[in-house]
Amino acid sequence: MARYRPPATPKSPYITAEGLERLKAEEKTIWKRRRHVVKILSAAAAEGDRSENAEYIYRKKELRGIDRRIRYLQHRLPTLIVAGAIPDLKQQIFFGAWVTLEDETGTEHRYRIVGPDEFDQHRNYISMDSPMAKALLKRHIDDGVTVRTPGGNTNYSITQIDYE
Repeated sequence: MARYRPPATPKSPYITAEGLERLKAEEKTIWKRRRHVVKILSAAAAEGDRSENAEYIYRKKELRGIDRRIRYLQHRLPTLIVAGAIPDLKQQIFFGAWVTLEDETGTEHRYRIVGPDEFDQHRNYISMDSPMAKALLKRHIDDGVTVRTPGGNTNYSITQIDYE
């Protein structure tokens, strides 16, 4: 018996031009990876008893993950909207903005607001659906922002806004 999971809230359909190109490139490479995995899976299946064949079991699991990602990309890519125009009000935060924040201790943080399909914490890209981005959107330089985090509320001051 499966456990009921409510449907996920729909993600925003917006993406930057670079993000869209990255997803299209991922789709191409994942198809190549799938062909390679199928070839290895066929060789593992030919070895005999599949119930005790670790290579076969591992490759089937890997193939399921690849197929899940391909299915997601095939459904998601046609619905995405490229939002890359630089707004007229460059002193206000919109999609695609690089925002520099200063927290209560004086530490500076720099984030870029992007679509949910391209967020990357290593590049300081945050999703426009995240609590941080929702608190920042349509704010101006020198505005104070309070963000609710699991550790409690955190206060930031907006010090810089860039559109590159």
